[in-house]
Amino acid sequence: MGNEKNISEKKRTDLIKRARTVLRSYLIITLGTLIYSAGISLLLDPNDLAPGGVSGISIMLSRFTPLTTGTWILIINIPLLVIGGWKLGRKFIIKTCYATVMTSVFTNLLGDIQPITNDLICAVVLGGIAVGCGLGLVFRAGGTTGGMDIIVKLLRLKFPYLKSGSIFLALDMVVVIISGFVFQNLTLGVYAGIVIALDARVMDVILYGQDEARLVYIISDRHEQIAGRLMAELDIGVTYLEGEGAYTEKDKKIILCATRKQRSPEVINIVKEEDERAFLIVSSANEIFGEGYKSYWTEQL
Repeated sequence: MGNEKNISEKKRTDLIKRARTVLRSYLIITLGTLIYSAGISLLLDPNDLAPGGVSGISIMLSRFTPLTTGTWILIINIPLLVIGGWKLGRKFIIKTCYATVMTSVFTNLLGDIQPITNDLICAVVLGGIAVGCGLGLVFRAGGTTGGMDIIVKLLRLKFPYLKSGSIFLALDMVVVIISGFVFQNLTLGVYAGIVIALDARVMDVILYGQDEARLVYIISDRHEQIAGRLMAELDIGVTYLEGEGAYTEKDKKIILCATRKQRSPEVINIVKEEDERAFLIVSSANEIFGEGYKSYWTEQL
C-alpha cells in the first residue's frame, strides 16, 4: 500500500514538473514572438525593410494587397505547416503552429501603433536586434516561427549534406534582392541584408551564448600537474591523447582541452608556471558541441 502511494506521488510530481516545463516553454515562445513581431511592425515594415524569409515576403505582398503583413504571414505559413506536420511530425509542428499564429496576431496588433523610428540606421540596428532576440527565444523553447524554418528542415531531409545556415542565407538573400526591385531602392535592399546579418548574430548569442573558444594542445613532462590545475582551478575538462616523440621515440601524454576565448590566458599562465619548456598549441574553435557549449539538437534548426 505504501509503495503504491509513493509511486502515485512520484507520478503526480513528474506530471507537475512536466506541466511547468511545457507552460514555461509556451510563455517563452509568447515573449519571443512578441519581441519578433515588434521588430517587424514597429521598425522594419514601416521603413520598407524586408528581412528575408516569410516576413520579408509578407511585407512586400502587403504593399500590393489590402491584407496586412501579419495576415500574409499566416496565409503563407498554412501550406508550409501542413507539409511540415506531414513530414516532420506532430511534436515539431504544435509549437510551430502556436508561434506562427502568435506572430501573425502580434504583428497585426502592433501594426496599428506608430513606428518607433523612421531613421533607417536606427530601424536596421534595433529591428535586427529585436528579430534576432525574438527568434532566439522561440528556438530555445523548442519552437520555430514556421516559414523558412520548415523549408530548411525539409530540404535537409532530402539533402542532409547541406548546412542549415547556408540554406537560410541563400533563401533570405533571394528575398532581399527581390525587395530591392519591389521597393525600387537598392539602398533598402542593402540595409535589409544588414538586418539579416545582425539578427543572425543576435540569435546565435541568445541560443548559444558567446561560444568563441580556444582549442589547446599541451605537450609537457608535467602533464599530471598541469591537468590537475586546469580541472581544479579553471573547472576545464581535460582529455589525454597518446603521442610519441619522433626524435626521442618516447611515449608522451598530450593534454587536449577547450576553453572560452577569454579564459585562454589563464590556461597559458598555468602551463608557464608548471613548465616553461612545455610545447603549447592554441587554435580557434569555430564550433564546440556538448555541455557548456552548443546543443546537438538546437543546432539542427
